[in-house]
Amino acid sequence: MAELNYAERLAALAAAHPNAPMLTVLDRTGAEIETLTWGDADRRANRLANGLAAAGLRPADYMTIALPNSAGFVISCLAAWKLGAVPQPVSSALPEPEMDAIVELAESRAVIGVPPERYPGRICLDAAGLDFEDQPASPPPPALSPAWKAPTSGGSTGRPKLIVSGDPALYDPDDTGLSEAAGFAAGGVTLMPGPLYHNGPFIWVFTQLLVDGHVVVLSRFDAETTLTALAHYRADIVYLVPTMMSRIWKLPANIRETLDLSALRRVWHLAAPCPEWLKRAWIEWLGPERIFELYGGTEAQAFTMLDGTEWLSHPGSVGRVASGEIRILDADGQAVPDGTVGEVYMRPEPGRVPYYYRGATPRQLDGGWESLGDMGWTDADGFLYLADRRTDMILSGGANVYPAEIEAALEAHPAVRSCAVIGLPDDDLGQVAHAIVEAEGLDAEALDSFVGARLARYKCPRTYEFVTEPLRDDAGKVRRSSLREARV
Repeated sequence: MAELNYAERLAALAAAHPNAPMLTVLDRTGAEIETLTWGDADRRANRLANGLAAAGLRPADYMTIALPNSAGFVISCLAAWKLGAVPQPVSSALPEPEMDAIVELAESRAVIGVPPERYPGRICLDAAGLDFEDQPASPPPPALSPAWKAPTSGGSTGRPKLIVSGDPALYDPDDTGLSEAAGFAAGGVTLMPGPLYHNGPFIWVFTQLLVDGHVVVLSRFDAETTLTALAHYRADIVYLVPTMMSRIWKLPANIRETLDLSALRRVWHLAAPCPEWLKRAWIEWLGPERIFELYGGTEAQAFTMLDGTEWLSHPGSVGRVASGEIRILDADGQAVPDGTVGEVYMRPEPGRVPYYYRGATPRQLDGGWESLGDMGWTDADGFLYLADRRTDMILSGGANVYPAEIEAALEAHPAVRSCAVIGLPDDDLGQVAHAIVEAEGLDAEALDSFVGARLARYKCPRTYEFVTEPLRDDAGKVRRSSLREARV
């Protein structure tokens, strides 16, 4: 079959079943905010695209989308592809200076989700200004987006950068790639409780739509609502991050055990390391054949995958390479033996250009190898294990201490909702581990005793700090560099 650009593919699906549900948006309690049929979505996207074209948006222009999880977010992306523009999703809660920096870096021609006239000389629309009822509902002339997405990442530097996809917005029905590996099927239902501006949720939602199916999106994650939505909508795929998994697991057992999750085929978790105790708990609850993990970056040079059965024989692993190549190298760029921690380097399959940066320079070695800053090792069977981020590793008294390992031990405590571990300067040891914990009814002594039973003493935090606000965002991300800077 011939390739279609995303707009043509989605329009064809709308023509084939205009009255079928395409997108349902739920609030945090599970109440339905809106359900869009395929026909409604196509007409609304056409009107928005025509309105943007009349305002001056052209093919290859960048369109920054600063909307929360909503029908407007999805419609805006569809409109961008219809015009051959590049959707550039960002958090709707960005501070103004960071938003300004991203818009300038992207040279965005249009910015969606801001007050009109917010950026003089650019097209600015707020959430209420997307309807364009005066515009025709017929499609604009077809155009191909040169990059199907351009999400942002601050990484360890805290400075925004764009990660521009090297793939145009083309759908090839004969090249199923990730969609087949991830288990998406025509007529399927995917539940997305994560923020759509993040790369993983963005990919999962639009891959399901391109394959054909129904996407159910939560406006904001809630543990119990996620489970009840899985049961009510008979979802067969759900995307989670370990923070979500932990909060779901800590719900009363009777809630988990009384809901019918028989339609659920794949629980995908990404974005952050999953503690072994938590992964094992989910495998025992739902069965290893339904628990899947993917590791890779937004840059998409390479990625690994594994299911729960493979994990049980290689506990702690994030899988074997499913696309591209991965090597573990020391500080001199030399390969290390199996079982030895080094820096994880990746490169894509020959001839593929997965991405390019705006606002950053990749960490590269000769031969096309690139690092995202992760440390890890491989075993004799080729399974990859992650230690932590290179920039987050704590060197304490000559020993390498990995924050993710300590955080996994902390989060095993039922009263801990979120946590982050950072290295603080110490005159004697160079650095010591400092734990920042969101919890109720705990003190440092009780938590230290709990962690001390699970970790070697040199790995345990030397100091504790308790906070009342979540330390990870809805995508499971934590910026340890910002936490360090605020405390040094």
